[in-house]
This record gives sequence, structure tokens and C-alpha cells, in this order.
Amino acid sequence: MNETKRFVDEEFAGRRYERDGRAGLVVDFGPGAEGSVDLVGDTAIVVVGDDQYEFEVPAGVTTRASMNNGVLTVEVEPENSDDTDGDSGSETEVRN
Repeated sequence: MNETKRFVDEEFAGRRYERDGRAGLVVDFGPGAEGSVDLVGDTAIVVVGDDQYEFEVPAGVTTRASMNNGVLTVEVEPENSDDTDGDSGSETEVRN
């Protein structure tokens, strides 16, 4: 089942989705936004400039997060995922 929930804040726009057994979060902070993301438990902590944002991350075994060109992407694989390619690129990977 594909499900998408969109949200808009004064500073950014984003969406949460569930697709192909995976859950995710995508947030666009705008062009030129430089930032970093850390995963702590079920929270993605994002720092953009002098501002800090926290987003709840769906439960799962493997969580990957990256921030490129002002866009935050968080992807969560369910506990029964068989993804074994091991390619995390420039992403932060946390296994619970």
C-alpha cells in the first residue's frame, strides 16, 4: 500500500510515505540550505545553519539518512527486509 502525507511549515515542505514495505521522510529546506542530520533512537535531528529541527522516524531495523542540496531523506526498512546490497553511499546508517 502506498501512502503519502504532506506537510508544510513556514521554513520547509516535506512528506512522509510508506511504499514497498519501506517508510520514509523527505523534507526540502530550500536551495542552498546546508545542513547535517544525525539519527538518535527514533528521532532525526537536523541542523541547518543556526536552526535545529527534530523529526520522528518510523520504527524499523535499518534507518538511513542523508542531506543533499537542502533535501533531507530518511528511509526505514522493516524488520523482515532482505536488502543486502550494503551500499549506503554518503548516508548515515543505524541498526537498532
